Amino acid sequence: MNKIDAQHVNFFYGDFQALKDISMAIEEKAVVAFIGPSGCGKSTFLRLFNRMNDLIPGARLEGKIQIDGVNIYDKSVQVDELRKNVGMVFQRPNPFPTLSIYDNVIAGYRLNGIRMKKQERDEIVEKSLRDVALWDEVKDTLHSKGNFLSGGQQQRLCLARTIAFRPQVILLDEPTSALDPISTSKIEDLLVELKKDYTIIMVTHNMSQAARISDKSMFMYLGELVEYDNTKKMFTTPTDPRTEAYLTGKFG
Repeated sequence: MNKIDAQHVNFFYGDFQALKDISMAIEEKAVVAFIGPSGCGKSTFLRLFNRMNDLIPGARLEGKIQIDGVNIYDKSVQVDELRKNVGMVFQRPNPFPTLSIYDNVIAGYRLNGIRMKKQERDEIVEKSLRDVALWDEVKDTLHSKGNFLSGGQQQRLCLARTIAFRPQVILLDEPTSALDPISTSKIEDLLVELKKDYTIIMVTHNMSQAARISDKSMFMYLGELVEYDNTKKMFTTPTDPRTEAYLTGKFG
C-alpha cells in the first residue's frame, strides 16, 4: 500500500525551477533513499512532504502530493497537524540547548500547548528513548541538558523528539553526515528497526548507506527523477546510464 503519492510535481524558487515533473509513490513502512549529486533537488523534494518549503518567499508548487490519499497542499490541511504526522530530523543534531533531555523529548507537546499528567509524560519519554536505543544511556541524567551527549547520542535524542508524537512518516536530511562511523552504524541499525512502525525517507550522499538500509532508492539529477527502483536492483543493474555513471563515481 502506498503511503505517499507524488504526481507531476514541479517546484520553483521564484523563476528557478528546482524540480521537474516528478511522479513517484512510496510504500508504507519502508526506507526510501534519495540520492544524487549536490544541488539536484533531493532536499527540496524531501521538504515538500511536510511543507517546510512554505517558509521560503517566492516558493511555488505545481502538481499534487498525497499522504494517505489526502492532498497535503489542499487549503483544508492544517500545516501544524501535518508536521505532527510527518516528522523531520536534520543533518546536524539540534537538541534544544536550554532544555533537559526529558524536556527535549516532549518539547513538541509543550510547543503545541498539549497538557498531560506527569505519568503520561514519563511514559512518552521512556518509550521514545527506548525506541531509539538511548534510554539505558541517559535514564540517570534525564533532567540534565543534552550538551554532554555525543553527536550520535544527540542525533538519537532528536529522533526520540520526532517520534514522541508518533508520526507516520519520518524525513531525514543526511542524518549521519556529521557523525563518526560508530554513531552512523547505530543510527542505521535504528532506522532498520524503526521501519516496522514508520515510513522513512532519507536524503543521503553515502551510497553504501543507501545500499545497506534502504528498500528503494531514487536517483535525482538536475531536478529530475532519473530512476526509482528496488535499491539492490538499481545498484547492481541500473537502467539509466546517468544512474550507472553516478553510482560508479564518474560524476557527483
